[in-house]
Amino acid sequence: MSTSRQLKKNHWIRRIDWKLIAILALFAIISVTIINSAMGGGQYSANFSIRQILYYVFGGVIAFLIMLVSPKKLMKYTYLLYFILCLGLFVLIIIPETPFTPIINGAKSWYKLGPISVQPSEFMKVILILALAKLITKHNKFTFNKSIETDFKLLFKIIGISILPMALILLQNDLGTTLVICAIIIGVMIVSGISWKILAPLFIGIIVFASGIILSIIYKPSLIESGLGIKTYQLGRINSWLDPYTYSSGDGYHLTESLKAIGSGQLFGKGFNHGEVYIPENHTDFIFSVIGEEFGFIGSVILILVYLALIFHLVRLATQTNMSFNKLFIIGYVALILFHVLQNIGMTIQLLPITGIPLPFISYGGSSIWSLMFGIGVLLSITYHQPKQYAPALENTKLTRS
Repeated sequence: MSTSRQLKKNHWIRRIDWKLIAILALFAIISVTIINSAMGGGQYSANFSIRQILYYVFGGVIAFLIMLVSPKKLMKYTYLLYFILCLGLFVLIIIPETPFTPIINGAKSWYKLGPISVQPSEFMKVILILALAKLITKHNKFTFNKSIETDFKLLFKIIGISILPMALILLQNDLGTTLVICAIIIGVMIVSGISWKILAPLFIGIIVFASGIILSIIYKPSLIESGLGIKTYQLGRINSWLDPYTYSSGDGYHLTESLKAIGSGQLFGKGFNHGEVYIPENHTDFIFSVIGEEFGFIGSVILILVYLALIFHLVRLATQTNMSFNKLFIIGYVALILFHVLQNIGMTIQLLPITGIPLPFISYGGSSIWSLMFGIGVLLSITYHQPKQYAPALENTKLTRS
């Protein structure tokens, strides 16, 4: 092989973010292992760990294909993807229940084709990050005299592009995903360049409003039901969160069993496939309870450290890229992962209310894995199509060979 071809090959290989791929491989191993152990309870005849492997394989294909598309091209087609996803969410609302659009756990959020189910709201989270990154990049590029006025314009643009998918998802009774989108918006706003003179009062107002809602649910639930149209079962989740043992036979059942499972794991856990506490659907939203019971505090901490490694790596990548669109997408994706992890783990140990939010890269589910891997593909694309940082190493190789 000639020197030029060898350099080209090395250049192509070194442009791939192998550290990110290694972290994902570790997540895949943990996910399949824990799901396999969760199946030991005998809830299902099928072994979902095999399906999870297939989901990861297909997700890897998605990530690879997205990696080959440059961030500039992704930016070009972002609004088209945004429109397609909004249309998909809208169709789910207007058409009646069918085998193609079933109602699952009180929500009509899936398109089902045979054994394959796709949840558009999962993909909307990543597409919205792309849309926000493009919007902010374009606004800042053509704003020559930054002022409070221009910052307010940007704020209203962000709210304007976010309100439609949020409303469509909320109409599907999917409060959990709506909260994830709120977290993404807040994360992107922080690095958007909007003045803190605007953001600080806004965030304080949100905190006061959310606190008022929780207090109203506790002391005046009828006001919330009639005024905001929040469903009774959603109020039950708050009550069961605050006092799970009073509602242990109903809304608080999952939480009391989760606390029992995690507490019984103690420091080192009961061992792989030795879980004893029964938790329905423990391979999905409550998979952290399985980890806590079978691998204890040590196993739980190790998983959290893997998440921290992922977040640290992504933040480092954000500091290395020169393109504003790339930075904004990375921060938005970090906000998505961080909120998912904090909310999912928090709800299993009673720190936060229970919502239908999976543990990213670990919980069983095709749509969750595929949407996350779509985002990973964008992250890989950022490194793959930014070869400038590798130029010095290649130049040194050329000089050595000459």
